[in-house]
Amino acid sequence: MKVILLENLRRIGSIGEIIEVKRGFARNYLISNKKALYASKENVAEVEKIKAELGKKDADKKKEAQKISEKINGKEYLIEKLSTENKELYGSVKPTEIAKIIHGIDELDIKPSMIQPLNEIKSLGKFKVKITLHSEIDSEITINVVSAETIQ
Repeated sequence: MKVILLENLRRIGSIGEIIEVKRGFARNYLISNKKALYASKENVAEVEKIKAELGKKDADKKKEAQKISEKINGKEYLIEKLSTENKELYGSVKPTEIAKIIHGIDELDIKPSMIQPLNEIKSLGKFKVKITLHSEIDSEITINVVSAETIQ
């Protein structure tokens, strides 16, 4: 299925580009999240008209993402979790928890979908976490998991 992209997407394409994707991906993700339009003649003409405006909107998003990146890049966040004696966690640290901690400390709205732990956080210690703020801007933070208390 051919679609026209309305924003820059990493590994997919840039604004105004007409790409071929699978139907499910187009319907369930790109079109439902207003990231693309069906590639009809009318839509192609429409996108050509508003391409400059879309480019400006994307530049604003990028600028905002850059500000957030400067605030959090390289920062360390502390998470307290219940753990066993051999330093394993009950459960794991999920992106939603990380997003809540960032919101609580820095009052920044970062969606859990932007957060990608480099490996699953299932034990105590320090872990690197990548945050994709924009298709061109990534930040890296450190999550320090400490024991809230030990359960026998």
